[in-house]
Amino acid sequence: MTAPGTLKSILLVEDDPQDVQLMLAALEQHHLADRVFVVQDGAEALDYLYYRSAFAHRPRGNPVLVLLDLKMPKVDGLEVLKTIKSDALLKAIPVVVLSSSRETTDLTECYRLGVNGYVVKAVDYQGFMTSVRQIGAFWGKLNEPPPN
Repeated sequence: MTAPGTLKSILLVEDDPQDVQLMLAALEQHHLADRVFVVQDGAEALDYLYYRSAFAHRPRGNPVLVLLDLKMPKVDGLEVLKTIKSDALLKAIPVVVLSSSRETTDLTECYRLGVNGYVVKAVDYQGFMTSVRQIGAFWGKLNEPPPN
């Protein structure tokens, strides 16, 4: 159980600056996370999770949620998901994929690798904001994260 006053953090892995701004606005508007750390590709996401490079001195502890795009430069979302779910220290972190892809192969592979949720990004502003708000409300407020 999360102690009162404990900061809840979300790791947002997204390479589209417009999507990042919309997601941050939706999360902030509804106070769904105390901290959102944004990285722009899969390599940075892994550096963040493993305390490497620019993230070597970040605060200890895992995020309560990873919001993960699939199609990214350097290391794609599937590889990030595979790494998280195959590491005993990381695999309990919930991962929700936010993707524009409705491809059956992407869905199948994500669930095979252990994704906790797969949400297709809405193309309209209101739908996009509603999706992010609902994801943030469940994972940031209602769900009890695993102990670090």
